[in-house]
Amino acid sequence: MNEHDRDEHGCPKCGHTETEVDDISTTGTGFSKFFDIQNRRFRVISCTNCGYAELYKGGQTNDMVDLFLG
Repeated sequence: MNEHDRDEHGCPKCGHTETEVDDISTTGTGFSKFFDIQNRRFRVISCTNCGYAELYKGGQTNDMVDLFLG
């Protein structure tokens, strides 16, 4: 399937429309990195078909999924 064959909405890589939502935490820089303090939080939206994922910071989950799917 090439880019012209898929719908305008769906995963940016494969066009699939089912997603999975996860949360991750990461360390920043400076003291938080030195002491391994995970103070940065992100929401991960990923395609259940191909695994392509995007990170989002802040906002509502539904809005993030809408952005991911187009």
